[in-house]
Amino acid sequence: MKAIVYRNYGSPDVLKCEAIEKPTAGDNEVLIKVRAASVNPYDWHFMRGTPYFLRILAGLRKPKDKQLGVDVAGQVETVGRNVTQFKPGDEVFGVSRGAFAEYACASESKLARKPENVTFEQAASVPIAGLTALEGLRRGGLGEKGQIPPGQKVLINGAAGGVGTFAVQIAKSFGANVTGVCSTRNLGMVRSIGADHVIDYTQEDFTKREQRYDLILDCVANHSLSAFRHVLNPKGNYIMVGAADAGGRWMIGLLARLIKALVLSWFVSQNLVMIGAKVNKEDLTILQELMRAGKVTPVIDRRYRLSEVPEAILYLEEGHARGKVVITIEDGNDT
Repeated sequence: MKAIVYRNYGSPDVLKCEAIEKPTAGDNEVLIKVRAASVNPYDWHFMRGTPYFLRILAGLRKPKDKQLGVDVAGQVETVGRNVTQFKPGDEVFGVSRGAFAEYACASESKLARKPENVTFEQAASVPIAGLTALEGLRRGGLGEKGQIPPGQKVLINGAAGGVGTFAVQIAKSFGANVTGVCSTRNLGMVRSIGADHVIDYTQEDFTKREQRYDLILDCVANHSLSAFRHVLNPKGNYIMVGAADAGGRWMIGLLARLIKALVLSWFVSQNLVMIGAKVNKEDLTILQELMRAGKVTPVIDRRYRLSEVPEAILYLEEGHARGKVVITIEDGNDT
């Protein structure tokens, strides 16, 4: 099969599309014929081996696992002997190993059935970004008991990005009043996915407004904690979902920000935390149901072929993607 492999850390130039052996599903796994995958910051960090402490897990001098890609959607090819919830032919989406390939293996516990009303490309764009958005809103008090107080005001900073576009839609599905912060060119798109209000950060600094929010989901980290706290209600929640450049230079600053937030949370009434995606079938099923009901429609910016993964990662690294960047994999498209 064809797959994207890398044997050294570095720029997208280290990625090669090569013929390798098809993987075999373990006892609790399924083998997926990949129809689509999507690109995440996770992928470029492993590609570059930054921040450097990541290499403790990934390999000190060169990557232990030579494949990239986690977001996946496709058809079940074979199932392991302990798998009970899927059978060959089922259409699924979730998190796998080495999704930038014609075939990939995934744990049964990290998959859900693809809704009939979404494409493989749309389904592949969901897992990491959608789960991150869901977890952030949940930590902010939304959706924990299936309802939120009337008039709950939520601000999504970075509303046009991968996590942001899901957060806007999920927050609306929970009944929140949503404000999205984005650039001029994305105002219409953010409105179209359900934001009640939009703020153009190139024209206005929302941290200087009088409006206060019950929850701020921050996907950008482009203001100080004190600036965010200024527009957060006394018992509001500020949730960081991470912000990074390709070189990993952000890590020292982000860790300092996280430590400051943790310390501040002991002395102020506001809740300041950082979260990441929690991959599990239950939350994937929530996202599945939201898509099936038409409450969440993934936003796809660009589509690339398997052999174009280096270009896709380079584009995502530039930081201007609207929604998700997707890899489409079809029979014979890279032969």
